[in-house]
Amino acid sequence: MFQYLLIAFAVLALLSIIFEEVTHINKAKTTLFFGCISWVALFIHAQPDQHSILNHNLEENLLEIAVLWLFLMSTMTFVAYLNAKGVIQVGVQKLFPAQLSKRRLMLLVALFSLVLSAICDNVTATLVTLTLLESFDLDKKTKLKMAVLTIFAVNSGGVSLITGDVTTLMIFLDGHVKISELLMLLIPAIASVFFLAVILSFGTKGQATITPSEQSYEKIDIVIAGIFFSTIILTMAFNIFFQIPPVLTFLSGLSIMFLVGRTYKTDTEVTLILDYVRKIEYDTLLFFLGILLIVGMLKEIGVLELITELYSKFDPNISNFLAGIGSALLDNVPLTAALLKADPALTTPQWLGLTYAVGVGGSLLVIGSSAGIIAMSKMKEITFMSYSKYIPALFAAYVFGYAVTIVLAQHFY
Repeated sequence: MFQYLLIAFAVLALLSIIFEEVTHINKAKTTLFFGCISWVALFIHAQPDQHSILNHNLEENLLEIAVLWLFLMSTMTFVAYLNAKGVIQVGVQKLFPAQLSKRRLMLLVALFSLVLSAICDNVTATLVTLTLLESFDLDKKTKLKMAVLTIFAVNSGGVSLITGDVTTLMIFLDGHVKISELLMLLIPAIASVFFLAVILSFGTKGQATITPSEQSYEKIDIVIAGIFFSTIILTMAFNIFFQIPPVLTFLSGLSIMFLVGRTYKTDTEVTLILDYVRKIEYDTLLFFLGILLIVGMLKEIGVLELITELYSKFDPNISNFLAGIGSALLDNVPLTAALLKADPALTTPQWLGLTYAVGVGGSLLVIGSSAGIIAMSKMKEITFMSYSKYIPALFAAYVFGYAVTIVLAQHFY
């Protein structure tokens, strides 16, 4: 009975996100409330001799959340600074034509976000691409379509490199796939993203124009942009060669940003650079906190273990496909961790299928991936309901990409 109560809390948290437009209660507040109250209930219900174990599990959960928070804080501070200074807008104007058709823009945005997410983390790729979209004069419907495409493209791009997606890195470190095998996933990733772009482009007409940036930037702003992109590259290199956690490299880059700012600026201007930490929308971070607390609670009461039991009852290709859909409801990291712990006997094509599925399947719901959560918190056009209208198109693209993955993997391996 107690487990049903906790599951009810998780369902209520999900409903509070879905009906945010009706209740007018910020989803960050509701998810944080249900996340915290779930753990409070766990402690109250536990026997006295279980409190130390429960406390240890909570601390591990909070540690995972803290790492994500610090990483988000670092990337969002960089992006907030460069966006405010107009550096990103000017860079976009250099890369993209001043005027082009909306269909062509849709394809370019898909390619841009896919490539960017393959070489850096999903959060950074989403923030940069959304900033790009804001540079164009787009109507609400077109902007929503491109944001949906961005979320799918960001999640797709990350599956082919260990630097792009956490679940890909987890499966690689467990010794089930090689980097050369993962690179093959670029083919279904690109194919499915362009497949979705074609679907979403139907009914999209007209031209898109970049809104000219009137902001001027200084030499220090270019230097900080260089630090940002150098940090992204070093994050990949240090993680591959020295297993340095990405959050540590990004925090180092952030500290260098502040030190360089102190060298170039007066004390007053340095304070302004530090103020960009405060410009971060903490609703996004609180939303992450609430969601991950709820997922941690579900893991604590054995819901994730139940999922692994269901996984073993079907053909691996079917189970992998369903696991991808499941990752839209539950965080794909603990879901992947639970599947790896179960250690299913899979062939290389099946492991590649699982890698694609858990990496891309979260795109089916806006709350199913960090890219979706970031997008929903940054763009007012994206809500649970508005995003849900595109589930059929997203599902078709997911099925197409998964099918291409299985066919290619079985042919080559």
